[in-house]
Amino acid sequence: MPKFIVKTILKLKEATRYSLYGLKAAFQDEFAFRLELLAGIIALPLAFFIGKTYVERALLISTLFIVLIAELLNSAIETTLNRISRDWNPLTRKAKDLGSAAVFITIINALVVWTMVIISRCQT
Repeated sequence: MPKFIVKTILKLKEATRYSLYGLKAAFQDEFAFRLELLAGIIALPLAFFIGKTYVERALLISTLFIVLIAELLNSAIETTLNRISRDWNPLTRKAKDLGSAAVFITIINALVVWTMVIISRCQT
C-alpha cells in the first residue's frame, strides 16, 4: 500500500479518536448536551414515522444533529473562556451568551421544521 494512503488512514484514525473523546467529554461534563442528546434519541424514530419522503426524514434528522453541533461548539467556547480566566468579564459573558444564543436558534429552527412537517402531514 502506498505510504500516503497508510499515513492518511492513520491520521483519520487519530482524528476519529479525538472526536470520540470530545463526545465522551461533552456527555460527561455538559448537562445541556445530555438533555439534547436524549431529546434527539427520542425524536429520531419519530422522524421516520412523521417524514413521508426521504427528504423530509433527512430534514428532520438533520435538525437534531445541528442542535448537537451547536451545543458542542458552545461548550468549546465556554471551556476555552473558562481556561483563560474564571473572573467575570463583560466580553467573556458576551461570548458565552452568543454561543448560547446560537444553540437557542438551532432549537427554534428544529421546532419550526418539525412543526411544518407535522402540519403538512396532517393536511394530507
